[in-house]
Amino acid sequence: MHELSERYYSLSGILGPLIALVCIAAAIILSPWFSWGNNALSDLGHSVNSDVAPLFNFGLLLCGFLVIFYSLTSFKSHAKYTSYFLVTVGLTLQLVGTFDEVYGSLHFLVSVLFFVSLCFVSVSYIIEKRSVLAVAALIIGLASWILYGLDVYQTGIAVPEAISSIPVVVWVVLSAVRLFLGESKS
Repeated sequence: MHELSERYYSLSGILGPLIALVCIAAAIILSPWFSWGNNALSDLGHSVNSDVAPLFNFGLLLCGFLVIFYSLTSFKSHAKYTSYFLVTVGLTLQLVGTFDEVYGSLHFLVSVLFFVSLCFVSVSYIIEKRSVLAVAALIIGLASWILYGLDVYQTGIAVPEAISSIPVVVWVVLSAVRLFLGESKS
């Protein structure tokens, strides 16, 4: 791949997650009914019950597309095997935005697949690039779900959803920044 193109393609690995975070934050701000103590993030994307569903789901769909594009372009030359797992993350995120809570158990299934794919992509990046950030993302993500499952803390499922996603976003965005700057070290 042409080096200049690869640099600019890496911007999709920055923009995708940032667009999702902005859309999610805006959806939360515009939804006074949303509570970290009672809700799932996906409640914001419920196409019947949420006025901000188009914004929330659009953010997930666009982020998924840009992450897939990043995975198949500049990231693939950086971390070939992890790029396949990152495609899965992008695809399952798009499925979460497409099959919102109106779809019931189908939404639950694609949501579980998304969060499981976050673990697999981190494991792959740990193995392939010896990434300390991916180790931290995996530990934080697993701990958030285990502690939630054991009722160690009482909160809405949005909390472990956010806690398990944000560390992965950090290492993905940093990988894209490094590729954009011409660095290959992870």
